Amino acid sequence: MIGTDIIYAAELLKSGKTVAIPTETVYGLAANGFDEDAVIKIFEIKQRPRFNPLILHIGSWEMLDTISNHVPEVLLSLAKAFWPGPLTILAPKTEAVHDIITAGSPHVAVRMPNHQLTLSLLHQLPFPLAAPSANTFGTISPTNAQHVENQLGSSLDYILDGGECVIGVESTIVKVNEFGRVVILRPGGISAGDMEKVIGYQPELAGADHPTLSTRVSWC
Repeated sequence: MIGTDIIYAAELLKSGKTVAIPTETVYGLAANGFDEDAVIKIFEIKQRPRFNPLILHIGSWEMLDTISNHVPEVLLSLAKAFWPGPLTILAPKTEAVHDIITAGSPHVAVRMPNHQLTLSLLHQLPFPLAAPSANTFGTISPTNAQHVENQLGSSLDYILDGGECVIGVESTIVKVNEFGRVVILRPGGISAGDMEKVIGYQPELAGADHPTLSTRVSWC
């Protein structure tokens, strides 16, 4: 079912259901990021391998403190510059984050989406939303509610319709390497040039041998 009822979407998510949500990048397949059973449904619906980590979506800085208690300063500066927006940071996770979210990694991917409907939804929830793209694994990411309905409609409890995504490509994912420099794990809506204006240099793309860039791992 497609609709715009944030209250209804919030109640579904609180009860462990799955809801497709709009963002500025693509539509996400969302579930309670602190509910392991709900997160498992994401993998099942997407037919997604569990060695692929998920991004947690937050609506406040307070929620960031709940899922990561040691974000490197340079990543905080980027988040402050580009959140809400299409930037995902990789930071050490807290015990509140299940290993299924991070595929066993000690780091969690997190971002604050720039879509008013989804931000309003997040403000009503006491947890972050795990939300990869709302499509079956390996297919094109959806940029409107009808795309989601066509692919996953019968598998979802609700599709929150926020119109067409304004960017239409996934978020940029960044982390800090062993030398304290920002590197790009996945190019996306924020460019290296955009980040240079904040941190004083252009982050490089992480080498192909980086585990998050292997052919086995996908963030979508």
